[in-house]
Amino acid sequence: MNLSRTKIGAILAAPTVVYMVIFFVVPSLILFSYSFWSSESYRVVPDFVFTNYLDSLHSAVFWKVTINAVRIGLTTAAISLVLAVPVGYYLVYVSRSQTMLYLILITWFSSYLVRIYAWRTLLGTNGVLNAVLLQLGIVDHPVDAFLFSSFAVTITLVHIYLPFCILLVTSSLSEIKPDLIDAARDLGTSSLGAFFRVIAPNAANGLAGAFMLTFILVAGDYVTPQMLGGSSGQTTGLLIADQFRKTGNWPLGAAQAFVMFVISIALYFILVSLGRATGLIVKRRTINPKGI
Repeated sequence: MNLSRTKIGAILAAPTVVYMVIFFVVPSLILFSYSFWSSESYRVVPDFVFTNYLDSLHSAVFWKVTINAVRIGLTTAAISLVLAVPVGYYLVYVSRSQTMLYLILITWFSSYLVRIYAWRTLLGTNGVLNAVLLQLGIVDHPVDAFLFSSFAVTITLVHIYLPFCILLVTSSLSEIKPDLIDAARDLGTSSLGAFFRVIAPNAANGLAGAFMLTFILVAGDYVTPQMLGGSSGQTTGLLIADQFRKTGNWPLGAAQAFVMFVISIALYFILVSLGRATGLIVKRRTINPKGI
């Protein structure tokens, strides 16, 4: 019996779809139902109220940490993308070797908490950064502002998620044929000009995707803000986690989670609309070297 390519694709995708439905969609729906329930004395009471959403939307603390989470997420995603693009360019068009990419991805095998504690050591008052500044005479005493701040959270998250961003950027750039770059150079375009006139237009969608995926991962992180954020580095993820772990108010935590989800989706569409309006995000097209 011959199966069509569509049926073969459906069969191959079925296990993944079933897994996502069981372990992601169903728990999300359960959590969504919790957001309409009530909490009494650390107990979840079945109900149907909008109090949790109203409390979240009228909470100054919630909006403060949400704005902080969005700011840290956008900053981290932007820095990661700026650092990932030249690395991806080198891996795809200069070295053309997978070895360097594998070495970069190996860092993901290191413990998440070990990397956080490493940055606590580097940024502390007795850390390497303060020691260098003291030796150079830039400061007279150790700087406390490096640790337990938005700066500490951002630089640590860049270190953690940069390999992921590099992987996405490299995958996007690898779809652009090197022949186009060579043709642009043969026609007198510099390497920088070839990047902006050939690579950037074709890779814009992939780069935008790398930016948004990095932002989503960073915005949902709560371990790093908890260990490095202090009072100025708190995020929505940490606030939501505290509702489940400390206060036991699961309905309020669920409501805050879905409000943050809606904010993330809205922000995604805003950024995509801005990208399309400015021409940064375009439909994929084939570049004619003669038109360069």
